[in-house]
Formats: sequence, C-alpha cells, structure tokens
Amino acid sequence: MNKTSLPVSIFNDVIGPVMRGPSSSHCAAALRIGRLARDLMGQQYEEVLVEFDRTGSLPTTHESQGSDMGLFGGLMGWEADDERLPDSGQHLSAAGVQVRIETVDVGDEHPNTYRLTLRNGEKTHFLRAISTGGGMIEVLDIDEFAVSMFGDYHVTLLWLKQDGARCREQIVAAKCAAVDVVHLHESSGGQLLEVRGTRFLPAALLGELQQAFAIQEVQQLAPVLPIPSFAGMRVPFNSCAELLRVDAGRGLSLTQHAIDFEMQRSGLSEEAVVEKMIGIVRILRKSIQQGIAGTTYDDRVLPPQSPEFQKQLQAGNLLDGGALNKIVLYVSALMEVKSSMGVIVAAPTAGACAALPAAIIAIAESQGKTEREMAEALLASGLIGVFIAAHWTFAAEVGGCQAEGGSAAAMAAAALVTLGGGTLPQAVAAASMAMQSMIGLICDPVANRVEVPCLGKNVMAATNALACANMAIANFDPVIPFDEVVATAKRVALQMPRELRCTNLGGLSITPTSIALEAQLATRKSAGCGSGCGCGIAPMASLVSLNK
Repeated sequence: MNKTSLPVSIFNDVIGPVMRGPSSSHCAAALRIGRLARDLMGQQYEEVLVEFDRTGSLPTTHESQGSDMGLFGGLMGWEADDERLPDSGQHLSAAGVQVRIETVDVGDEHPNTYRLTLRNGEKTHFLRAISTGGGMIEVLDIDEFAVSMFGDYHVTLLWLKQDGARCREQIVAAKCAAVDVVHLHESSGGQLLEVRGTRFLPAALLGELQQAFAIQEVQQLAPVLPIPSFAGMRVPFNSCAELLRVDAGRGLSLTQHAIDFEMQRSGLSEEAVVEKMIGIVRILRKSIQQGIAGTTYDDRVLPPQSPEFQKQLQAGNLLDGGALNKIVLYVSALMEVKSSMGVIVAAPTAGACAALPAAIIAIAESQGKTEREMAEALLASGLIGVFIAAHWTFAAEVGGCQAEGGSAAAMAAAALVTLGGGTLPQAVAAASMAMQSMIGLICDPVANRVEVPCLGKNVMAATNALACANMAIANFDPVIPFDEVVATAKRVALQMPRELRCTNLGGLSITPTSIALEAQLATRKSAGCGSGCGCGIAPMASLVSLNK
C-alpha cells in the first residue's frame, strides 16, 4: 500500500465545503465518495450495494444525518450544494439505479466506513472509503487493492494482469507534465496502476500504453476537493509551535501567516486566497439572512426560532448582552438554515457550522468592519483549524463534540482577537483557552438530528470564543500551549466510549423524549418526502432494501 499524507488546506479541510445537509462528515463526505464511485464505473452502473459495519456510526445515522442524501447525490454526479440533494434518492431511482443498504459484521476500524459495490451488465467494482471529518475522505480500497486516495488529484486507473512495473516505467520515462506520481498496487487478482496528476493521463500516451501492454480497463477519477494537489506542494508549518518559530518575533498577524500558508499549499496568489474567502463570507451572510427570515422543513426537531429572537431583540425585551445577542441570533439562523437543507459552510463541520461564522460576522458588523476584514478573520481562524486537522480530527464520531464545537470555539477565539487588533501570541492564547474549556464534550444528537443540543453547543462555543478573545487581549495566561491542548483532546477522545461519540446510543440521544421524537419524525416522514413540499412521494428509505 502506498500510504501518503495529504497536506492540510484551509479551504479543503477547515473552511468548507459549501454544502447542504445536517452533517459534513455524513452528507458532504458521502457525496464525495459517491462521485468517486460513479467515476470508477465510468458513470455507468445499474446496481449499488452499500454496506456499513455494525459497530460503526452509520447503521443508525445514515438516513437521518444525510449519508443517504449525500451518497445518492454523489452517485448522480452533483455538487454538495445542489438544490436537488434532499430528493437525491428519488432522482437515483428515476435513473433506474437499484440501491440496497445492508449492515454487516466486518470489523471496520473507522466508524464512518463506506463499502460500495457497483455493477452494470459488463463489470463490477468495489470501493471502500472513510469520512475523516469536515467533509474530508480517504479511499482505502479499490477492488481489493489497498490504496490511499483523498480526491485531490486527477487519477487515471489502469487494470492489468501483469507487466505493471514495466508499464509504470514507461509512464515515468515519458516525463509527462500532467503526471505527478505513479503507484503500482498488487493483489492476488492482478495489478492496478494509479496515475495521479494535475490532468488525466494524456490520450496519446494512454494509446501507446494500450498498444504495448494488455490493459484490461481504464477509468478516470476526477478530483472532488476545491484545492487540488500538485507536485512540489508544501506548507511552511504544521503546528502552532512551528508557526511561532517561523514568526520569530517578526510580528506578522495570524491572518498574514494564514495567507502565506494557503498560497504555498494551493499555488494561488495572495489576492486569490483572500477573494476566495470573501466569496465564502458572502455565502454565510446570505444564509444568516435566510435564517432570520424564517425557514421550514418537515424532517427536523426545532421550529424556526431566530425570527422571534430578532423580534424580541429589536423590541428591547431581551437582557442586555451587547454584541453577544447578535451572535446568538446569527448562530440560531445558521443552524436553522442547515436543518432546512439550505446552503451553509462547514466551518469546520456542518454540526458546528454556526459558532465560528456567527461570532466573526456579528462582531465585525458591530465594529463596522468590511467583508474583506471578515474574510481575513476567517483565514486566521482557518490556520488554527489547520493545526487541529493536521494532528487530530474534526469528526465527532472519532473525537466527540470536543472535536467539532471545541475546534470551532478555538478557531473563533483566535479570529476575534484578530478582528480586535490583537497580536499573534494573543490569538494563539485565545485558541488555547477556548479549547481547554470544551475538552470532554460528548456528541449526543436528539432524535438523531443535528439540532439539539447542537444549537446550544454552537451558542456555547461562540460565547466561549468571545470571552476567551477578550481574556487574551487582556493578556490572560493560557498556561497550556495550544498544541498540547489538541493532543490532550485527542487522548481524551480515545478514552471515550463510542456511545458518547456521535451515535444515538448515549447522552441526551437515549432520553425518553429523544426516542419519542425520533418515532414521531419517522411517522411524519413516511407520509411524504420529508422536504416539507407536501408532494406525497415515498421517503428515501423506501427506495432501498434495508437489511439491518
């Protein structure tokens, strides 16, 4: 197995994807896995078998947390923010594709493991992949060949019975500018050449290979990440301690270091990096206003609450919380857009999508800041997220809600210090203090929907961030360096039972009220598609054969 590591990108791993759905680990990641599986079949397939390991998180959450919706959308070839996603199961069925979902005992190590077997009249392919958090994925197995692919390259796959080494040598000898790396994978069934590049293997070179070797099949897998990889890519640092050594007292802002980091990782110019983040700010501000205006969706626990909060705030009926009340309003609005299948940005995840952007945008608006300044604060937060993603995870299934809400709080605290004109050491101190206070936070979504207590945890994370930002600006001592806090959270996660890491087996998720709510939602959904449109179409679950 040619195991590789993927350098973290702010836009790939931390601030993004732009998506619809309740969970980035479930919906956005599943969509990306589905798109790669679609390409593996040359976009021609008639049957799909989806298998989830019994001990993982997906047997109990794949429908309610958006895995089905995302996977079916990916199999259709859609983007993560496609407005048709809530009805992706109907579209897949209308396309003549038969889908079966089964729970199996295979001992998959990762809780978010997808096993897909796709067939048409001529061939069958198998793909095993994991969702690693925040919409990020890794493909581990193709047709029993152990691989390590992240959806960051144009990949050309060539199946051979023999002569794989010679074929690889010919590709390397061609010195094609589009080819970055060639891996040869071997199994008892034959050989697989994986050619990664900034473009697919050129047709002329492929033709030469097909004449010289008995190539059984060729497939092309398009990248699914917004920031692709390329030969020679590098990053200047991967930890907070390394960042401070690189800064070496130069006094650069966290934002400038974030821009420098992403320029090296992505190959984009400084202005392109900033403009890309400004585009994300505009999406977030639009989503906030949509939430405040009111949202509807049948398959959710909470009604729209942010419109009433705004009404009471404007009437002066709420306790004086200053800008904090605006943060609460914006957090609520974003969470309601998420639960109504509107467009949100996973920052760093869909479950924790509201704390960071709500805190930044609310405080920035209160201070009269521009969208560019908001984007610069988001970039600063993204660099703190890089240090988490590089050494741990954003996935609650792996780390509990400390990995989602805790990370969001740390990122937001550093961003608010940046907005307030604080220094790099102060921003890092704020991140450390914010994450320290959320270590041990479990993940226990009520009724298997990412709403309760997720709304409260997002509010808590944003409130925590504001407090820690002011404490850091006042030079409070965090005592524990940020890297050590992340390492501690990772260690604590390993001590957590799986029932406390994003399943419906622990915490508030197994209260009588939660169980009753889940049953009510299931009954409601059985009467229609669950989108609130009143169409009466059978729900997504009825389009697949469930063997649980």
